[in-house]
Amino acid sequence: MKLSRKIFLLSAVAWGVAVCAPAHARHAAAADPADERARQVLAHMSLQDKMSLLFSVDGGGFNGSVAPPGGLGSAAYLRAPAGSGLPDLQISDAGVGVRNPAHIRPGGAAVSLPSGQATASTWDMDMARQAGEMIGREAWRSGFNVLLGGGADLTRDPRGGRNFEYAGEDPLQTGRMVGSTIAGVQSQHVISTLKHYAMNDLETSRMTMSADIDPAAMRESDLLGFEIAIETGHPGSVMCSYNRVNDLYACENPYLLNTTLKQDWHYPGFVMSDWGATHSSARSALAGLDQESAGDHTDARPYFTAMLAADVKAGRVPVARIDDMAQRIVRSLFATGLVDHAPRRGPLDVVTDTLVAQHDEEEGAVLLRNEGNILPLSPTARIAVIGGHADVGVISGGGSSQVDPIGGEAVKGPGKKEWPGDPVYFPSSPLRAMRAEAPDARITYESGRNIAAAVRAARAADVAVVYATQFTFEGMDAPSMHLDDNADALITAVAAANPRTVVVMETGDPVLMPWNSNVAGVLEAWFPGSGGGPAIARLLFGKVAPSGHLTMTFPQAESQLARPDIAGVTADNVFEMQFHTDQELVYDEGSDVGYRWFDRHHLKPLYPFGHGLTYTTFSTDGLAVHRHHDAVTATFTVHNTGNRPGVDVPQVYVGLPDGGARRLAGWQRVSLAPGESRQVSVQLDPRLLAHFDGPKDRWSIPSGTFRVWLGASATDDRQQVSLHLSGRHFAP
Repeated sequence: MKLSRKIFLLSAVAWGVAVCAPAHARHAAAADPADERARQVLAHMSLQDKMSLLFSVDGGGFNGSVAPPGGLGSAAYLRAPAGSGLPDLQISDAGVGVRNPAHIRPGGAAVSLPSGQATASTWDMDMARQAGEMIGREAWRSGFNVLLGGGADLTRDPRGGRNFEYAGEDPLQTGRMVGSTIAGVQSQHVISTLKHYAMNDLETSRMTMSADIDPAAMRESDLLGFEIAIETGHPGSVMCSYNRVNDLYACENPYLLNTTLKQDWHYPGFVMSDWGATHSSARSALAGLDQESAGDHTDARPYFTAMLAADVKAGRVPVARIDDMAQRIVRSLFATGLVDHAPRRGPLDVVTDTLVAQHDEEEGAVLLRNEGNILPLSPTARIAVIGGHADVGVISGGGSSQVDPIGGEAVKGPGKKEWPGDPVYFPSSPLRAMRAEAPDARITYESGRNIAAAVRAARAADVAVVYATQFTFEGMDAPSMHLDDNADALITAVAAANPRTVVVMETGDPVLMPWNSNVAGVLEAWFPGSGGGPAIARLLFGKVAPSGHLTMTFPQAESQLARPDIAGVTADNVFEMQFHTDQELVYDEGSDVGYRWFDRHHLKPLYPFGHGLTYTTFSTDGLAVHRHHDAVTATFTVHNTGNRPGVDVPQVYVGLPDGGARRLAGWQRVSLAPGESRQVSVQLDPRLLAHFDGPKDRWSIPSGTFRVWLGASATDDRQQVSLHLSGRHFAP
């Protein structure tokens, strides 16, 4: 019997003990007022009314479908039981902003944040919360009360098609940043949905693939990211993913939903399925799924309607389980305040919200290279701007996170009918913004389609700024790590003509840079969002200093990756790729994701996790580590040794006594004036000092000597101290 089957049987037995009881019984000591209000409402509901809360319908726009009666036109819609006093659920996709599927809602354009990678690269939890507040506010003003974000899947492969929606390769950093965005969304009385739970780290074969991994390693990596996001943001909902995990579909996987999420983490909210991710009635309900999403349109059949009712009548699903499902859903409605604060539809504050998106991009763009201090640019220089449609806008990632741009799409594509359509460019022109920031500069533009013309422009300029893109999207992983089209050849030719070349990359993933050593500057702008043009211009001219740091490792070559290729990624049709095979993908690297893999195998990346430059210099000293009871704290002093104000992000990594790769255990974002110093304290998360003991279902800190590093990235070994700890155990 496989491990996953054993887990299923054990969890099925445990269900009646640990999960069957309603949420108020499990958390009575907490005296949760949302639980009590939910219980009062449900006490007056029939079983049929409770079951109506467990099934949403397609909201319209997908494959030409229309909005249901009462629906606004969105991902899904759920009509509340008559007389319940509960609001209908208007459910919208919202990875980076409020989506308008197939343009179904007239006037449904919205402001888009930069990609999730950009927000995560700020390492600024306050910024992440402000970003969440912005999209939550726009959702509320658009009539929506449930948003399908944020994403917390780890970057196990830098070619992942949806990496741009997520936060990176580290569980601590992912959990804190995504959780902060969730907290921001829910501050606007809108439920945020943490997704895609779990191990949905690739798009290839995502509907059928089994992600096979040791459960303890999963708890130390991907699941730890979700756990911390829940602790930080308290999302009202968690969305289970398409893929299988250790053979069992995520939405009918009791180890994920019951044992880990609801039992170990004491999660009080509800689990909704991804669109098309439900495969059964009784099996899913008993495993912990609480709500089937758009089941009338995306699943093989509507499982949580007549089929679930038949299972209840036959005794295959206890009535107590239906009560628990309904309790969890209604409890989240009260906990996030959406019952008492119904959305009020009205115009969006486009100016204010675009400034939030711009600020997010300014903090999240990462300066990777700055030879000879080529940046910031002189405001009187002759500058040749080349490529990337920089004259009209900035690219965005495709799929269900795609936002309709305010002002329309900046680039008219060939009109691809297949998913996800043409790349969408937001009308936020870096070229126009550069000219506005530096009116005395002589700035020309070449499209880059003609390399010879680009070379001539570069030779005639003091500096060449090449914009390069890589379009990634939901449903397909990148076939390679190279930039789109002829970008590598273009950059190589321009740099040969003018070594004072700066490359601005608009990408969703790390990319290979065969030209890296030949250019003077590289700015990773990610997918820059609705305020991308002005943000990039301000960064280039030094009106704001770069402060982003990488949350993904940039390898030198694909051969350095845990899996140098992705099976099936060359399929021609995106939908075929999603169902390509029933392959099992064995994650032999376990919890050593990203920089941990590089550390374990002594590989030197092109740019390491945590790396990021700015326009001043910093130093740190005085590293010391203290233990007070069970808390471990690192203290040190940060100095701004340059002549400009700036932001430093010192990071604390730990190495366990029994070996293994280093782990990020904490960080601090520090803003300092020139010459200023500040003492900093960083409390280390105890789970990063521990291993997860699967058989005993607990965390165990080993006895022995730990190494603690303070650095500017995951490869910075300049400062380290030792710390001796006696072993201890603690529950999840």
